[in-house]
Amino acid sequence: MTLVRRATPEDAGELLRLRQVMIDSMSGANTDTGWQSASLATVTARLADPAGGFAAFVVDRPERPGSLAALVVGTVEYRIGRAGNPHGRVGYVFSVATDPDARRRGYARACMEALVEWFREQGVGQIDLTASADAMPLYESLGFVRQPDPFMRLRLGAS
Repeated sequence: MTLVRRATPEDAGELLRLRQVMIDSMSGANTDTGWQSASLATVTARLADPAGGFAAFVVDRPERPGSLAALVVGTVEYRIGRAGNPHGRVGYVFSVATDPDARRRGYARACMEALVEWFREQGVGQIDLTASADAMPLYESLGFVRQPDPFMRLRLGAS
């Protein structure tokens, strides 16, 4: 029996809850949860579209039906190809989270392995993620390496 399964639209509320667990663990993060009600319909719709380039893999809590212990979410993006990724498909991993009382059981690793396999099936040429110091050993053990990418961001406002 496998622990990991692909998330369904019925998991949307739990995905948002676990995303907040991840957000709350980051130093200086905005811990306001008001965004979740506005996001629920969008996440539900994305989970309902298996061909939409969005996937979440989860582990259920057997002792709490309808509750998740862990999740990993990723998207497939297209960028113009280049050496090493001529088709331009890039996987992006985000929202890797495990409930604090369910950690150190291999759930995040199992979810990551399922997501990496899904990316392979999608023809992704590279996978990117942002890693916390605590998560780096997991990602390094899966073959990820730190990049000297000068990442920048411009916020365009809420939409």
